[in-house]
Parts: sequence; structure tokens; C-alpha cells
Amino acid sequence: MAGFLSIVITFGILMALALVAFCVVKWWNVRAVGVTPVSLFTFIAILFTSGLDVGLIMFPLGEFPTYADPANAGDYGFTNPLSIEFGFWGFLIWSFYFLTSFYFCVIEPRVRFFEIPFVRILNNVVIIGTCAFTASLFLIYLPFYIPEIGDGETVVATFYVIVFCVILAAAYSSTDIKYVRILSVGSTFLFAGLILFMWIYGGMGVTGMMDNLGTLAGGYFSNIHKFIVPINDYHEFYLFWWFAWSIMIGQFTSRFVGGLKTQHLLLALLVIPSIPLAIWFSVLYFYFTNGIETAGLLNAMMIVVGITFVINSLDSLIRLYTDNLSLTVKRLGKPLYIAGNVAVLFGLTLAFQSQWLQIQWIGAIVVGIYLACVLFIFVTKRLDVMSIKTSPPENKLDFDKIEAAH
Repeated sequence: MAGFLSIVITFGILMALALVAFCVVKWWNVRAVGVTPVSLFTFIAILFTSGLDVGLIMFPLGEFPTYADPANAGDYGFTNPLSIEFGFWGFLIWSFYFLTSFYFCVIEPRVRFFEIPFVRILNNVVIIGTCAFTASLFLIYLPFYIPEIGDGETVVATFYVIVFCVILAAAYSSTDIKYVRILSVGSTFLFAGLILFMWIYGGMGVTGMMDNLGTLAGGYFSNIHKFIVPINDYHEFYLFWWFAWSIMIGQFTSRFVGGLKTQHLLLALLVIPSIPLAIWFSVLYFYFTNGIETAGLLNAMMIVVGITFVINSLDSLIRLYTDNLSLTVKRLGKPLYIAGNVAVLFGLTLAFQSQWLQIQWIGAIVVGIYLACVLFIFVTKRLDVMSIKTSPPENKLDFDKIEAAH
């Protein structure tokens, strides 16, 4: 099974990167416009906070020792642990989000592949499953970050209560799109504040930051080709994780794209989110290499930001799949809407936490959806797609209004 999954994810990555190159070359100057276009800053804030979850906050300090362990030199010895961490989270991997955002802005309105009943149901099963996986990761890592509760290793009852409350807050936030936008921008500022505080608290200074950023850039970009296919099983897990997120994040964030040309959209998605990631990892790496403890206040701050990221990720995805399935607040009423989402997501969270479900399976399904979409377009919609010259006309009017207002 493991060998088959490796083949699946390698094929999926190469297919996705080939499609990215095709879209950029074919529609170089097409403006991508969503149904609800917003400013670039708001779009990136929504993308960044929806497309990343608590793992960004919680994983690195636990992973640096593994990447630095001489016993793992055969896998990670080609570069430094900081560059490995960035390679698992930054730059090239964001091309997946470009591909899906561009597709749902420009191509899907002409193709309507995701409106096919079976595809529609399967896609929403993926979204719901990935929501639950996000919550399960949060649950699993809570003992490490709140060792004051329990023994620092075991998931105790209090942690289940915390996760339940987080899912409840996300379900409530998803009832109104304005909450999603406010939370996205607010989470961005909270994350920036956390980075600044930890940078000052650790005494890193400008020199320390520049040194680590140089280490990251040199170690990553000189070895970028090695991050394309799985380095090992753990990297494979990350890549499946990104694939599992890619369609739903593109489907959600595409509605907010505000008229960027194709090449500018790609550049924005590769570079802009990678800057705070690089800075954040550089700060954490300074703490790791200098043996600076994060217990107490720093852990509490990281937990707060991690919780906002989880809520922000979940509310975006809850909003997406409930819209897709017409299970909206207007149709169900707010109490039933919230209760239903909480019940489903908390139940699936427990399934992931017990390893009954795995994100690799969901990622493999997404690779299959990619392939099916390409084949569907090639067989039935090839001429329609190849003749595309603009975003859908119904979105163009909104963009004109935005430009007139400016």
C-alpha cells in the first residue's frame, strides 16, 4: 500500500506542476476575478489563514530535532533543518493553491466539472474529512504545548473539551461570511504580533534574523528540486496533506481574487505567504539552536494563535461545504446548522485521532479528482477551455466597479 501511495503522490505532484506551467503560459495576461473580489492584502490574509492550520505553529519546534539528528542524515542531510522545514511548508508548494484558485476563477465556470453530482458529493466528503483531520492534529499536539494539563503526553478530557469548543466557535463563525473575513485579517495580525514578540523576547536581533534567513534561502533554493517528490514517508505525508487541502482552498479563496493577472497571481501566491513563513521558521530555529525554552507565556501565546488558525481554517471550510451542499443557515436555521456541523466534525475528529482515518487516503482521492477533471475537460470541454480569454463576464462587472471606486 505504501509503495502505491508513493506512486500516486509523485504522479499528482508532477501533474499539478505541469498544469501550473500550462496555465501560466496559456493565460499569461488573463485577469483572474472572483465573484466577490477583495484587495490583495485581504485576499492573501484569507488564503494564508485558511490555507494553513495549527501545524504551522505547533510542528516546527518538534521537527527541528528530527531534521538535525545525524541518524536521519540519509534523508535530510542535503541541507539544514531550517530549509527542510521551509521546504515542507513554503514557496513551491503554494503553486497548488495557485492552480486551484485560477481554475475556479477562470475555468470551472465554463466547465462545471464540480457540479457533476458524484464529483460534488466526493469533493465535499474530502472537505469534511480534511476539516476533521485539522481538528485531530490540534487535539494530538495539545499535550505537548500545554504540559500543565495532564502529563504532557496523554490526551485528557480537558483537551477534548477545548477541541469541541474550537469546532463550535468555527461553526458559529461560518454562519456569516463577514466573520470569516474579520477572523482572517485578525489572525494575520495576531500571527505577526506573535512573530514580533518572540523575535524581541529571544534576543535574536536583526543580525540573527538575517543570518537565519540567509541559511534558509541558500539551503532551500539550491535544493528546491529535491522537494518536488517525496524525500521519505514523512515528506510524503506532508504532500498528501497539501493535496487534500488544495481543491477546497482554491474553491473557497477563488471567490475573493481581485483581478490579478495570471503571472501576478502565481507570483503573489509563491512569494507573499512564503515571507512570513520564512520569518516565523527563522525565529523558531533561533530558539531551537540556542536552547531557548518556550514554556509559560510563549506557549500560551502560541496556543492562542494556533486556536485562531484552527477556527479560521475550519470556518472557511464549513462555509464552503455547507454552501456546496445547500445546507445553509437560511435553509436549516442557525441552531440546527451549528449543531449538525459540530456533531459531524467532532465525531470525525475522534476517528482521525484514533488513526481510523488517514490524510493520505484523502490526498489520494484528491489526486484522482485532479486526473478526472483533466480527462473530463480533454474529452468534453477542450475547445471551450482553449478559447478562454477572460474571467467569466458576470465577475468582470464587479472588477470594473472596484477599479471605478479606486
